[in-house]
Amino acid sequence: MTEELNQIQDYVATAGAPKPAEEKTASREDVVEALKTVSDPEIMINIYDMGLVYNIDIKENGDVFIEMTVTAPTCPVAGVLPQQAADAVALVEGTGRVEVKIVWEPAWSFERMSDEARAMIELF
Repeated sequence: MTEELNQIQDYVATAGAPKPAEEKTASREDVVEALKTVSDPEIMINIYDMGLVYNIDIKENGDVFIEMTVTAPTCPVAGVLPQQAADAVALVEGTGRVEVKIVWEPAWSFERMSDEARAMIELF
């Protein structure tokens, strides 16, 4: 289990290819909308509204670097969600290479959730 946990702690998912120079670089809003298409399969709330996405950095060349977390190191989808996020963002016009890295600081908490996500949790 320790080896598996170490792999998750250092997990980086990648997708995409270099953006053509003449193509306009994607906006933050477009990237966020793509991230909202990726949901935690256990509770069906998207990773952005869950507060799992900590940082989005879009470079001028269209490369996107995202830091995200999962609810717990033992989360059963910890190795799946970052790749799904990278794949979703790579489909956005104006993105280049996409890298999604799992981070653990600060630890995720319910306070990071959007109001919409909290309302959905209350329904469960």
